[in-house]
Amino acid sequence: MRVTAADDEHWMRRALALARNAGDAGEVPVGAVLVRDGEAVGEGWNAPIGRCDPTAHAEIVALRAAASAASNYRLGGSTLYVTIEPCAMCAGALVHARVARLVFAAREPRAGAVASNLSLLDAEFLNHRVAWTEGVCADDAAQMMRDFFRRRRM
Repeated sequence: MRVTAADDEHWMRRALALARNAGDAGEVPVGAVLVRDGEAVGEGWNAPIGRCDPTAHAEIVALRAAASAASNYRLGGSTLYVTIEPCAMCAGALVHARVARLVFAAREPRAGAVASNLSLLDAEFLNHRVAWTEGVCADDAAQMMRDFFRRRRM
């Protein structure tokens, strides 16, 4: 199945809607949706505070939901759409899950591990490569983060 730019934007808009759920709950507004064969198979938003779980990043929540639905920890042929560049933990989880492709909206200058601070997904030592693309709906995702942190500083 060929994925188009319109497909990428459609799924990123869904991830942005999920990010709003996180923000509404007082969590950092990050949303993620895992897609395989044109269908969402796992979704999530940041929930480490609410779940008292430091690993409950949006990407991990979406991967867990998809793996549970598939009854398989391998999620080959899938694409993860996430509003903010993944951290090292989440990038590593994508490799272990054998996700084929990552699409993220905006870079994360402090903890981003795909392009901003590390090029983890491009590391030669990994046994699986995740193709990645950035910038889909980047302005919307970055604005959501700025608004969230501006409100927190008030």
